[in-house]
Amino acid sequence: MKQFEIITFDCYGTLIDWEKGIREAFVRAAAEDGVRLDESRIVTEYSAAEPIIERGHYQRYRSVLGDAADHAARALGWRINYTGFLADSLPSWKPFADTNSALERLKKAGHKLGILSNVDNDLLAASRKHFTVDFDLVVTAEEVGSYKPAPMHFLAARERIGSVRWLHAAQSNFHDIVPTNALGISNAWINRRSQKPLTGGTPTYLYTDLNGLADAMT
Repeated sequence: MKQFEIITFDCYGTLIDWEKGIREAFVRAAAEDGVRLDESRIVTEYSAAEPIIERGHYQRYRSVLGDAADHAARALGWRINYTGFLADSLPSWKPFADTNSALERLKKAGHKLGILSNVDNDLLAASRKHFTVDFDLVVTAEEVGSYKPAPMHFLAARERIGSVRWLHAAQSNFHDIVPTNALGISNAWINRRSQKPLTGGTPTYLYTDLNGLADAMT
């Protein structure tokens, strides 16, 4: 018997190489404005701005991307004219090299798969074209009107999943592992960057990539 009947995933940072997508979009857009950025700071500045914006009044992720990009750009010394460049680039962000093979293995082993993502419906639909499997469950920020680490993604998923054995896998300790621990949901931390867990963020399972998760669950 499989230990878990359904495995849900965060999308950006876990399945999709979010950092590479953001970095490349910033570099390309800045170059069009004749600006050269310190590439080593792009993701750091963006990552600092986005959660602050998401904690405020709910707005579509396209707006979050634009506002966070503007904050990050200013910190990097670039005054941008068009803040929609990140949302425009998101559909081109690619999966990690291990993503599709791991998902295929899990699907073949009989697991149902899901995505719980801080994103708009149309943006996730564009990203799903990069995956070689379909998903049985999808919960977006647009649907629940909030952003992780707020609990609504997980509560909505739990309502749909019911009592079956469920594992949630994610790269972000802050957005996913801490809140699923608080809700008593089994989780797997895909710790791609060898980070230390936050307070309350010790995971049920720990893997360095999705291959490790697939090895353990198939």
